[in-house]
Amino acid sequence: MLNKKPQTGFALIEAMVAILVMALGILGILGVQMRTLSDTQTGVRRAQAIRAIEDLSERMKVNPSALDNINSYVSGWNAAASPAACKATPCTASALAAADIAQWKVSVKNSLPLSDANVFLVADEAAPDNHRQLGVMISWRENERSDGSAAENTAYRLPLVVSSGGANVTCPADRICHLQYIQLTSRCSVYTMAGGATNQFICPS
Repeated sequence: MLNKKPQTGFALIEAMVAILVMALGILGILGVQMRTLSDTQTGVRRAQAIRAIEDLSERMKVNPSALDNINSYVSGWNAAASPAACKATPCTASALAAADIAQWKVSVKNSLPLSDANVFLVADEAAPDNHRQLGVMISWRENERSDGSAAENTAYRLPLVVSSGGANVTCPADRICHLQYIQLTSRCSVYTMAGGATNQFICPS
């Protein structure tokens, strides 16, 4: 009878298969962890955008004539402004609004990656004397979903469009946006009985 040589190398193959299976499992866990981290980071940034809009709302409440100067708060994408130094000299209500919106947009750019803000008049309030609120859209760059499918990226970056009365505000391409509305108030009203040249503001306590 012929003597058969014992087969060797099976232990090495089994070890390599075990390492491969374990590596695939680790990669799967890492993928889930990265997606969870991405979703968490997106939620944190959206919360930052909400807090930024709340900050703008508080700034408007400080201005006693915010509603009467609503147009001074309007600011489009990439709008640059040179606000007055209201700390050095007293500002008018419109100058205070311009200073607030300029300083606020700088703080937005510093808090979110590649961010910008658009403050606009609500299109449904078409009459000039009917404006009571402002729309605020903040956009920022979200890179974590760039490797997803086209359908997933489109759904994830779905533009928020306000279309009525000829005023359209759209989320820029490749950005995540948050849209919110702010109701303006005015503690002071214009007293016009003395004539237009000597108008004064009445601020009831």
